[in-house]
Amino acid sequence: MSAIHEHCLGAAQTLSPDLTDALQRLGPLHLPCDDSQPLAERLARSVAGQQLSVKAAGTIWSRVCAAAGEGPLLDFLDPRNEKTLRACGLFGAKTAAVYAIAFEARENGLTREALKNLGAPERARRLTAIKGVGPWTADMVNLFYFGEEDIWPEGDVTARKTLISLTSKRRKTVRSAERFAPYRSYLALYMWRWVDARPD
Repeated sequence: MSAIHEHCLGAAQTLSPDLTDALQRLGPLHLPCDDSQPLAERLARSVAGQQLSVKAAGTIWSRVCAAAGEGPLLDFLDPRNEKTLRACGLFGAKTAAVYAIAFEARENGLTREALKNLGAPERARRLTAIKGVGPWTADMVNLFYFGEEDIWPEGDVTARKTLISLTSKRRKTVRSAERFAPYRSYLALYMWRWVDARPD
Protein backbone atom coordinates (compact mmCIF):
# COMPACT_ATOMS: atom_id res chain seq x y z
CA MET A 1 0.00 0.00 0.00
CA SER A 2 1.41 3.39 -0.98
CA ALA A 3 1.91 6.05 1.68
CA ILE A 4 -0.47 8.40 -0.15
CA HIS A 5 -3.20 5.77 -0.34
CA GLU A 6 -2.72 5.00 3.35
CA HIS A 7 -2.99 8.71 4.18
CA CYS A 8 -6.20 9.01 2.15
CA LEU A 9 -7.71 5.94 3.80
CA GLY A 10 -6.96 7.42 7.19
CA ALA A 11 -8.68 10.65 6.20
CA ALA A 12 -11.67 8.78 4.77
CA GLN A 13 -12.10 6.82 8.00
CA THR A 14 -12.70 10.09 9.85
CA LEU A 15 -15.55 10.98 7.48
CA SER A 16 -17.64 7.94 6.53
CA PRO A 17 -17.63 4.16 6.05
CA ASP A 18 -18.90 4.54 2.47
CA LEU A 19 -15.97 6.79 1.50
CA THR A 20 -13.53 4.43 3.19
CA ASP A 21 -15.01 1.45 1.34
CA ALA A 22 -14.77 3.28 -2.01
CA LEU A 23 -11.09 4.07 -1.53
CA GLN A 24 -10.33 0.53 -0.38
CA ARG A 25 -12.03 -0.89 -3.46
CA LEU A 26 -10.16 1.44 -5.81
CA GLY A 27 -6.73 0.93 -4.26
CA PRO A 28 -3.69 3.19 -4.81
CA LEU A 29 -3.97 5.62 -7.73
CA HIS A 30 -1.36 7.38 -9.84
CA LEU A 31 -1.63 11.12 -10.54
CA PRO A 32 -1.24 11.48 -14.32
CA CYS A 33 0.78 14.47 -15.46
CA ASP A 34 1.39 15.45 -19.09
CA ASP A 35 3.28 18.65 -19.88
CA SER A 36 4.35 17.63 -23.38
CA GLN A 37 2.37 20.45 -25.04
CA PRO A 38 3.19 24.14 -24.69
CA LEU A 39 1.17 25.48 -21.76
CA ALA A 40 -0.77 28.07 -23.76
CA GLU A 41 -1.85 25.47 -26.33
CA ARG A 42 -2.95 23.08 -23.59
CA LEU A 43 -4.88 25.88 -21.90
CA ALA A 44 -6.57 26.93 -25.15
CA ARG A 45 -7.57 23.36 -25.89
CA SER A 46 -8.99 22.96 -22.39
CA VAL A 47 -11.12 26.09 -22.73
CA ALA A 48 -12.28 25.12 -26.22
CA GLY A 49 -13.45 21.73 -24.97
CA GLN A 50 -15.39 22.89 -21.92
CA GLN A 51 -18.94 21.51 -21.56
CA LEU A 52 -18.39 19.15 -24.49
CA SER A 53 -17.89 15.42 -24.69
CA VAL A 54 -14.30 14.25 -25.06
CA LYS A 55 -15.04 13.19 -28.64
CA ALA A 56 -16.62 16.50 -29.65
CA ALA A 57 -13.84 18.51 -28.02
CA GLY A 58 -11.21 16.44 -29.82
CA THR A 59 -12.95 16.91 -33.16
CA ILE A 60 -13.11 20.69 -32.81
CA TRP A 61 -9.50 21.00 -31.72
CA SER A 62 -8.34 18.77 -34.60
CA ARG A 63 -10.12 21.13 -37.00
CA VAL A 64 -8.44 24.14 -35.40
CA CYS A 65 -4.99 22.55 -35.69
CA ALA A 66 -5.64 21.54 -39.30
CA ALA A 67 -6.81 25.06 -40.17
CA ALA A 68 -3.68 26.54 -38.59
CA GLY A 69 -1.57 24.50 -40.98
CA GLU A 70 2.20 24.63 -40.63
CA GLY A 71 2.26 28.04 -38.96
CA PRO A 72 2.43 28.61 -35.19
CA LEU A 73 -0.91 27.68 -33.64
CA LEU A 74 -0.89 30.62 -31.24
CA ASP A 75 -0.47 33.06 -34.13
CA PHE A 76 -3.53 31.50 -35.75
CA LEU A 77 -5.66 32.08 -32.64
CA ASP A 78 -6.35 35.68 -33.57
CA PRO A 79 -9.50 37.73 -34.29
CA ARG A 80 -8.42 37.99 -37.93
CA ASN A 81 -9.22 34.27 -38.25
CA GLU A 82 -12.59 34.40 -36.50
CA LYS A 83 -14.55 33.16 -39.52
CA THR A 84 -12.31 30.12 -39.88
CA LEU A 85 -12.42 29.38 -36.16
CA ARG A 86 -16.20 29.57 -36.18
CA ALA A 87 -16.22 27.08 -39.03
CA CYS A 88 -14.11 24.78 -36.84
CA GLY A 89 -16.73 24.94 -34.10
CA LEU A 90 -15.39 27.70 -31.83
CA PHE A 91 -17.95 30.36 -30.93
CA GLY A 92 -18.52 33.35 -28.69
CA ALA A 93 -16.87 33.30 -25.29
CA LYS A 94 -14.62 30.38 -26.15
CA THR A 95 -13.23 32.23 -29.15
CA ALA A 96 -12.57 35.31 -27.04
CA ALA A 97 -10.86 33.14 -24.45
CA VAL A 98 -8.46 31.47 -26.88
CA TYR A 99 -7.60 34.90 -28.30
CA ALA A 100 -6.78 36.09 -24.78
CA ILE A 101 -4.67 33.02 -24.05
CA ALA A 102 -2.71 33.40 -27.27
CA PHE A 103 -2.18 37.11 -26.60
CA GLU A 104 -0.94 36.38 -23.08
CA ALA A 105 1.50 33.82 -24.46
CA ARG A 106 2.88 36.17 -27.10
CA GLU A 107 3.07 39.29 -24.94
CA ASN A 108 3.70 38.06 -21.40
CA GLY A 109 5.39 34.68 -21.68
CA LEU A 110 2.65 32.24 -20.68
CA THR A 111 4.92 29.21 -20.60
CA ARG A 112 5.53 26.22 -18.38
CA GLU A 113 8.94 27.60 -17.46
CA ALA A 114 7.47 30.93 -16.37
CA LEU A 115 4.86 29.34 -14.10
CA LYS A 116 6.43 26.09 -12.88
CA ASN A 117 8.09 27.61 -9.82
CA LEU A 118 4.95 29.37 -8.62
CA GLY A 119 2.83 27.88 -5.89
CA ALA A 120 -0.48 26.44 -7.07
CA PRO A 121 -2.62 29.32 -5.68
CA GLU A 122 -0.44 31.98 -7.31
CA ARG A 123 -0.39 30.03 -10.57
CA ALA A 124 -4.18 29.80 -10.46
CA ARG A 125 -4.42 33.55 -9.94
CA ARG A 126 -2.16 34.12 -12.93
CA LEU A 127 -4.25 31.83 -15.11
CA THR A 128 -7.66 33.11 -14.03
CA ALA A 129 -6.53 36.68 -14.73
CA ILE A 130 -6.79 35.72 -18.41
CA LYS A 131 -10.23 36.45 -19.83
CA GLY A 132 -12.27 33.28 -20.15
CA VAL A 133 -10.07 31.10 -17.92
CA GLY A 134 -12.00 30.12 -14.82
CA PRO A 135 -11.10 28.35 -11.57
CA TRP A 136 -12.03 24.90 -12.91
CA THR A 137 -9.64 25.25 -15.85
CA ALA A 138 -6.88 26.50 -13.56
CA ASP A 139 -7.45 23.51 -11.28
CA MET A 140 -7.23 21.06 -14.19
CA VAL A 141 -3.98 22.66 -15.39
CA ASN A 142 -2.52 22.56 -11.88
CA LEU A 143 -3.55 18.92 -11.51
CA PHE A 144 -2.80 17.36 -14.85
CA TYR A 145 -0.18 19.68 -16.38
CA PHE A 146 1.88 20.68 -13.36
CA GLY A 147 1.16 17.56 -11.31
CA GLU A 148 0.14 19.39 -8.16
CA GLU A 149 -0.84 16.88 -5.45
CA ASP A 150 -2.97 19.12 -3.24
CA ILE A 151 -5.76 20.51 -5.43
CA TRP A 152 -9.42 20.02 -4.61
CA PRO A 153 -11.43 21.15 -7.68
CA GLU A 154 -14.52 22.43 -5.88
CA GLY A 155 -15.94 23.62 -9.19
CA ASP A 156 -15.98 20.11 -10.65
CA VAL A 157 -19.54 18.86 -10.39
CA THR A 158 -18.67 15.17 -10.59
CA ALA A 159 -16.00 15.29 -7.89
CA ARG A 160 -18.16 17.37 -5.59
CA LYS A 161 -21.38 15.36 -5.99
CA THR A 162 -19.57 12.04 -5.63
CA LEU A 163 -17.92 13.16 -2.40
CA ILE A 164 -21.29 14.33 -1.06
CA SER A 165 -22.88 10.98 -1.95
CA LEU A 166 -20.15 9.15 -0.02
CA THR A 167 -20.18 11.44 3.01
CA SER A 168 -23.02 13.81 3.88
CA LYS A 169 -25.12 16.51 2.25
CA ARG A 170 -24.77 18.54 5.42
CA ARG A 171 -20.99 18.77 5.26
CA LYS A 172 -19.20 21.18 2.92
CA THR A 173 -17.00 19.30 0.47
CA VAL A 174 -14.18 21.83 0.91
CA ARG A 175 -14.09 20.96 4.60
CA SER A 176 -14.16 17.23 3.87
CA ALA A 177 -11.34 17.61 1.36
CA GLU A 178 -9.19 19.43 3.92
CA ARG A 179 -8.81 16.10 5.75
CA PHE A 180 -6.86 14.80 2.74
CA ALA A 181 -4.26 17.57 2.60
CA PRO A 182 -1.56 17.54 1.32
CA TYR A 183 -3.02 15.02 -1.16
CA ARG A 184 -6.38 16.51 -2.10
CA SER A 185 -5.70 15.89 -5.79
CA TYR A 186 -5.89 12.18 -5.07
CA LEU A 187 -9.28 12.61 -3.45
CA ALA A 188 -10.50 14.13 -6.72
CA LEU A 189 -9.00 11.20 -8.65
CA TYR A 190 -10.77 8.75 -6.37
CA MET A 191 -14.09 10.53 -6.91
CA TRP A 192 -13.74 10.51 -10.69
CA ARG A 193 -12.60 6.89 -10.70
CA TRP A 194 -15.44 5.82 -8.40
CA VAL A 195 -18.01 7.14 -10.87
CA ASP A 196 -16.41 4.98 -13.58
CA ALA A 197 -15.77 1.91 -11.42
CA ARG A 198 -18.71 1.58 -9.06
CA PRO A 199 -21.21 -1.22 -9.75
CA ASP A 200 -24.70 -0.34 -11.00
